Amino acid sequence: MDGKLLIIRVLSDGRKPGPDQVPEMFFLYIPEMERALLLPAGNLGNMTLLQVSDISKKDALGFELQPLSFNVLSGQKVAIMGASGSGKSTLLRIIAGWVQPGDGTVLFEGNKVLGPDYRLIPGHPGIAYLSQHYELRNNYRVEELLAYANQLSDEEAMQLFDICRISHLLKRKTDQLSGGEKQRISLARLLVTKPKLLLLDEPYSNLDLIHTQILKTVIRDLGEAYGITSLLVSHDPDDVLPWADHLIILRDGQLVQQGIPSEVYRQPADEYAAGLLGDYQLFTPEKAKVFALMPGIVINGRSLVVRPEQFRLVNDGSEAIKGVVKEVLFGGSYHDVVVEVPGNLLTVRTTTPQHGKGDAVFVALSSKGIWFLPK
Repeated sequence: MDGKLLIIRVLSDGRKPGPDQVPEMFFLYIPEMERALLLPAGNLGNMTLLQVSDISKKDALGFELQPLSFNVLSGQKVAIMGASGSGKSTLLRIIAGWVQPGDGTVLFEGNKVLGPDYRLIPGHPGIAYLSQHYELRNNYRVEELLAYANQLSDEEAMQLFDICRISHLLKRKTDQLSGGEKQRISLARLLVTKPKLLLLDEPYSNLDLIHTQILKTVIRDLGEAYGITSLLVSHDPDDVLPWADHLIILRDGQLVQQGIPSEVYRQPADEYAAGLLGDYQLFTPEKAKVFALMPGIVINGRSLVVRPEQFRLVNDGSEAIKGVVKEVLFGGSYHDVVVEVPGNLLTVRTTTPQHGKGDAVFVALSSKGIWFLPK
């Protein structure tokens, strides 16, 4: 077992090699990507597209990106999350070759990515970096911008433009475009160079909800059509949780947690990680005692993190806590029912609200999936 990868060395016919036999194939299972691959033995190393090793950076204002290491597999979708100023964009720009690291190395396809101290024109030809600022030249037709550095055939280019939802914009000038259209054109402009790694630096931050949803669909469709390896920086869980195979959380330049998004969501390393990924309630060891009588829940002296969808409103009070509804909050596709119980306020998320303010209710919490923060 190598990290999150299950690697089984086998002969070409699938049998386990004997002590004097050299494995000819690797059976590789990647749970984060829900993929199983059978590879020739010599190809295993080719699965790792990007290696970030002990990267650090200190700027003139005193911010310091602490030594950070991780690998990205070919075809993987990795999200980097953190509060403003946590070092997300700095890390992404170091990977792109736009910022010189203070220490450490970035290897892309086994070769070192050189920073601006060693390249006259910063960047790497196999790595595309999309910022949140569009960066399109003025007074050019879209088709002129896309023709520059294009490495695709006409048929391949039109397929890409269709996926990016820009085919109808090719004759327009760049000053005739909306922000969402500019961002999709900027993305297509990068992809006509046939990069192997796509870096997305908060691509949705300057877009309204409609254009955000269009761009999310485009990025998802691009991944399905081309299998391009991608890293996305965001502070919004709605951008990350439905999309990423792997999640990295930063705080003040330090790695807080990394893993499969669903695991990080359900088992955050601390309150900061819990808060980044959505609504939660933190119960101190003292307040958590209110759940001690529920089946299977053992209070252990640590703080308990509960997501609002983990609570349930039930009819039977034998294995639940009795409370009174204080308010019901409309959230669009759900309602949050705030219930006052002895010593606590509990927020119960439900799609079928049946209670109003002042109603007596019973709140249950299953022991399955509850998470106490590590000390």
